[in-house]
Amino acid sequence: MQEYPIKRGLTKDLETRAIAELKNCFGVAPEKTGKGYRIAFGALKRLDVIIGAGGKTVTIDTESDLGATDVVIIDTNKRFRKFLDAVTGFSTKERVKRAKSVAEG
Repeated sequence: MQEYPIKRGLTKDLETRAIAELKNCFGVAPEKTGKGYRIAFGALKRLDVIIGAGGKTVTIDTESDLGATDVVIIDTNKRFRKFLDAVTGFSTKERVKRAKSVAEG
């Protein structure tokens, strides 16, 4: 389970955007769960998206399909990174930089 901060200015419509980006990036309509939204796609048996308090964070919980082929894993990983970029507003490089500064501080 990993929590990601949302870029300032993108918090207002976070839930709507998260649903739209799940459909856009994975081509699968998410199902509503008690806490958030869930899909299954490619190398992911389960991908849960939970909107944090005040819409300032998003928590992602995944379960991998260990029997997936390398091609499927690479495609799923690419789509997952694209989803995170769109929802958080931060690129992969920016997310890593922010995670390092939080871990050090």
